Formats: sequence, structure tokens, C-alpha cells
Amino acid sequence: MNPRVLVLNTGGTIGMCRSPDGYRPMAGFGERLAGMLHVRTLPAFEVVEIEEPIDSANLQPAHWSRIARELLKRWDDYSGFVVLHGTDTMAWSASALSFMLRGADKPVILTGAQIPLVEPRSDALGNLEAALLFAAGGQVREVCICFGRHLLRGNRSSKMASMDFDAFGSPNFLPLADIGIDIVLHRERLLPAAARAFRVPELGADAVAVITLHPGISARIVQPVLADAAVRGVILRSYGVGNAPDADQQLMAVLKAAVARGVVIVNTTQCVTGRVAQGAYATGATLSRVGVTPGADMTLESAFAKLHFLLATEPDADAVRLRLGQSLCGELS
Repeated sequence: MNPRVLVLNTGGTIGMCRSPDGYRPMAGFGERLAGMLHVRTLPAFEVVEIEEPIDSANLQPAHWSRIARELLKRWDDYSGFVVLHGTDTMAWSASALSFMLRGADKPVILTGAQIPLVEPRSDALGNLEAALLFAAGGQVREVCICFGRHLLRGNRSSKMASMDFDAFGSPNFLPLADIGIDIVLHRERLLPAAARAFRVPELGADAVAVITLHPGISARIVQPVLADAAVRGVILRSYGVGNAPDADQQLMAVLKAAVARGVVIVNTTQCVTGRVAQGAYATGATLSRVGVTPGADMTLESAFAKLHFLLATEPDADAVRLRLGQSLCGELS
């Protein structure tokens, strides 16, 4: 059978046009895109648009469940999927979809553009054509981002540049494919085949918060976040290999009290590359003693999405902490 790909347009710069207030979603984008692509030699595809395209700056966790359900409704009808998405939160969505579609037996490739399709010098068609080829190729079986010169594991990706065509990077994991005159797929880096474990939970918008450490941060600043009853998990953005100002005993006491109440706190590094080694310094070991869970080399986006997913699917905080340290779909080393 010839491969057939679904292109699901969720919004983003790729489908925008100019307005007096800046770029906004354009009407009839799906038809225009299909018309431009059908003149090229590409795998067979169909374009479906969600009812209300999302400017990715307005993305909410509930949108991840919505996108996953749109894909699963059509899962058996297509050989692969391309999701058009805004670049600002593409890595966040790719991470979330990787956990919801764990054990995917088909490719799900997110892509978009830095310049809208209808503008001169747009990168839209190049990104989309490469994404279509990966989605139809039958070798990739995971959620990925295809952008610029690389195919990246979705839950290892971050937006690294606001003005470059190579906008995304994968700091702690090598690209799955390099896109140049030839496309070089690194098969040894792909996820191995696994049984489907699809789960699409409802996600609470306030369930996970992010706290970034900075010189002078205090218990007074952090405590209101940790005391919010809706917040069940926190991503702590610490220094270096996972260090925190342990000389501030009040701050450490607030973290310890939150953990005792059942809040799951995950320690990730502010550094672009590397991993958390929470016992390397005494300042990090203190976090271990108060019950903070090390986040290994997960990106912020991946840790945030994973914590959201686990809080919605695991029975209690201890189970969430255990699963955080396990690689579910290649998100940590």
C-alpha cells in the first residue's frame, strides 16, 4: 500500500498572515497549503484543521489531550502524521504527545515555520516536505520535531533560537536525522519497537508550576506557589548540577513541607547541556534530604510534560516520583 499521511494543522506561524496587530491565523490555510503541495512529488496526504487554530503562545495543557485525541481518532487510517504547530511551544507539545502516545507504531512529526507560508523566504515548505517524507517513510516510530536541518526526538528538544531557521536543538541527545542534500537517518538512535501504551488523560492547567532559582530567592517568594492547593507538582530550575541555596534554612523548610504534603518537586538544571547530579555538592545533597526528586538530563519542557502526565495517570505521589526516574520514551539518559 502507498503510504498516506495526515497533516493536522493546529495553528502557528506557518498558517498566519499579516494584520494591523501583527501575524494572525489566516482563513482557508488548509486549502491553500494543499494546493501548493499537490504540485510537488510527495507522499499522499490529507490536511485537517482543528476548529480554532492555536497561537502557540496561548497553548494550555488541555490542548495536548485535544491534539492527541485528534490523532488517535484517525490512527488506523494513516501511515503517519504531521502536526503543524507554532514554534514557541512546539517542544512542550512534542514532549507531552510522546508520553500520551507511548509505544507509537507510527511516526508523529511536529513542524512549523519561522516565517509564514505566504511570506517571501518562508521556511514552511522545506520543513513540511521533510516532515512528510519522515511521516511516510515507515522507519520512525516516535514523536519527533522536524525543523531546519534536523529531525529531533520530541521530548529531547527545545526551541533554541527566535530568529534562526534552525530554531530547535536537542542539547543532550544527538539528532535522529540530518537534512541536507541527502537525508541521513541515524537508525541506531531511534526508539526500539514497543507495545502501544496510549493514555490521554485530562490535565489540570494549574497542576504543575515552575520555580527558577536566582540569587536572593527566598521562602517568601516560593511559599505562595507551593501552598496553592491546585499545584501538585513543581519543576525546580536549579544551578549547575542541581544545586540550591541550602544556607537559606527557611527556603529549605518550605520545600520540605511541600514534599511532606504530597507535592512532587523535580530538580532540573538551568544549564543547556548536562544533567542533575544531586549529590555532587552539599548544596544539592540538601535537596535530596528534603525530598526533591532529581530530573536527570530532561529538558524543562519534557520534565514539565512528564510531571503533568504522571500526576494525571499515577495513583499517588510516590508512584509519580518513581516513574520520574525511569525513561518512559527516551526522554532521559
